[in-house]
Amino acid sequence: MSLLLGALTLGFIFSLIALGVFISFRIFAFPDITADGSSTLGAALAAMLLVHAVNPIIASAAGFAGGFLAGTLTGTLATKFKINGLLAGILVMTGLYSVNLHIMGRSNISVLGSSTLSTYVDRVATAMAPNRTLHLMGWEITALEASLLLASFLFIAFAGALMYAFFQTDLGAAMRATGDNHAMIRALGVNAENMIILGLAVSNGLIALGGALIAQYQGFADVQMGIGMVVWGLASVIIGDALVGTRQLGLSITGAVMGSVLFRLLVAIALRLGLNANDLKLVTAVFVFLALISPGLLKGSKSGRPGSAHA
Repeated sequence: MSLLLGALTLGFIFSLIALGVFISFRIFAFPDITADGSSTLGAALAAMLLVHAVNPIIASAAGFAGGFLAGTLTGTLATKFKINGLLAGILVMTGLYSVNLHIMGRSNISVLGSSTLSTYVDRVATAMAPNRTLHLMGWEITALEASLLLASFLFIAFAGALMYAFFQTDLGAAMRATGDNHAMIRALGVNAENMIILGLAVSNGLIALGGALIAQYQGFADVQMGIGMVVWGLASVIIGDALVGTRQLGLSITGAVMGSVLFRLLVAIALRLGLNANDLKLVTAVFVFLALISPGLLKGSKSGRPGSAHA
């Protein structure tokens, strides 16, 4: 049960990364791989501030701000300097590796012993369940595990609702329209380049915030922890699309969260079944491959049913 709760909690936290990737890949169709660097940037900033006794909420906000600036830089390189979007992301991601090392001062930094959002949740759990254990459907779980799961769920539900509300505003609608049709939005007098820059900034801000929360949940930040975050986020978005079966904004956001949780559960199950940790990235790639081809296979199977040609 502890494995399941931990996988669900991480799945909800990683949903922030999935939502960030959703903005860049789905709304703007921008191949932004800055995520691999911005997620670590958020973790590094938060961890460094936490070990200096800065309030965890402020440290997490600093992580978001760092990712926001990283996304702004990628968008600026792509729009103002006319650099290929993929190359712009590579340039920023590569530069962030050194930036993250300078921030942490070494390759990894521990926040154990520092006051974090996890310790805040632990205090609440202790107050609500002094004996530290709960019983759920015959399973014995710790109050901390249950509280972390509930807190992560509530946070991502709030973040998803806030993101949905933002994209219903005039500014959010302009950003979505920019992704749909650059020529049309320019004809309406909207600066499409600024919309792309803002979109990538928000995208990487969410990704960096996810990195900050992951560092606080796991108790450390590592310069290598961001490797594969783009793949993770993209897989979550693709799985989410397959689950909800529509591109409607609200359902797509919900699907990205569901995809992140399901993807994390699949990884946890694979590890539980004895997967070598060294093969985790390979298995992740396989999951992404299956997620990419599954919509086409499902569509092909439906079109191959008897009578489908007459529908």
